[in-house]
Amino acid sequence: MSITKVTDGGLDRSRIVTPLIINGDMSVAQRGTSATGLGASSGYNTCDRWNLEKEGSPSARFTQTQSTDVPTGQGFTTSLKMDCTTAAGSPDADDALGVQTLLEAQDLQLLRYGTSSAKKITLSFWVNATKTGTHAIWIYQNDDARSQAQTYTVNTTNTWEKKTVVFAADTTGVIDNNNGEGFRITWWITTGTNRTSGTLATTWESHSNANVAVGQVNNADSTDNNWYITGVQMEIGEFDTNTIPPFPFESRDSNLRRCKRYFQIYMDASESLKDLMGGHIHDNDTFRMTMLWPVEFRATPSLSSSSSGSADHWRVITSSINTNYGSAVTFGGTNKSGQFTLVDTGGTDMSSHVDDPGYMQNAVSSCYLKLDAEL
Repeated sequence: MSITKVTDGGLDRSRIVTPLIINGDMSVAQRGTSATGLGASSGYNTCDRWNLEKEGSPSARFTQTQSTDVPTGQGFTTSLKMDCTTAAGSPDADDALGVQTLLEAQDLQLLRYGTSSAKKITLSFWVNATKTGTHAIWIYQNDDARSQAQTYTVNTTNTWEKKTVVFAADTTGVIDNNNGEGFRITWWITTGTNRTSGTLATTWESHSNANVAVGQVNNADSTDNNWYITGVQMEIGEFDTNTIPPFPFESRDSNLRRCKRYFQIYMDASESLKDLMGGHIHDNDTFRMTMLWPVEFRATPSLSSSSSGSADHWRVITSSINTNYGSAVTFGGTNKSGQFTLVDTGGTDMSSHVDDPGYMQNAVSSCYLKLDAEL
């Protein structure tokens, strides 16, 4: 939550805000600050809640970084940077790459979609691009498979510019009130003709690929090209660059906690022999642990660990056992609040120690646990 000032008829008033866009200032990057060779697949790489959207089989490649290049005097300290490292001057028809954020459906109920009271929304952001000209933004409404797209113009190369883009209200499509995907918002980087050959969908319509990126320039046509974004906010109503409320900065703690609803790295790989959590031996090859995550996940997360090769990454310690586990270890049983199990499928026999209490540690500095409940 953040508190900002807005002007209402010439009178300043306090505005308590929970931003609809999470991590719009790109300040949280749990996965790391740089990822190279991107473009062959979709996925989250650096800044939390911002993924790379891939369609088709693009040959272009990018390095994505959490950058410190930011607009001057605006309070931002980080941005998301896309640096073209392998150019594709003529993308195939179905190829497309974009920077994307997804919003939960239950957080969008105040838009009143599907009613006569449906609200317009305004996206505001700072962008810095090498390629001048028309760029497209596409919003996909998942529950009814509806789309709308708008454009913005980069006027000056390699210069920070503030943009505001208004999206029409939808009196027809209904967003379900649940924890699934509500909006998928994509800033296109490069697109083939399958997404540019139609008529731009400037009002809500049944989704058609041909109408989502009409006029989009190709930010992948040269390895000199960069594209940055920060300060992304979504406001209810229609605004321009002069009337848009100030960016709703959050505290580091608040922003991080909201990001952790979707993704957490529980282990810091720089720390070795860190006590993870307490538990007990459940059966001959299972150690069961319970921990309350700092934030409840959006949904039951998938869990991945660093156990690979022959390294003994994890250690179970009880009054009678001090044992390392390596590549045979699997994790399972995770739920939204924090119980999961460590299973040694290699056959270490703990049957004589069932119900013994103990705890688990990471045995080497390179191990980690990743929990993913992304949309």
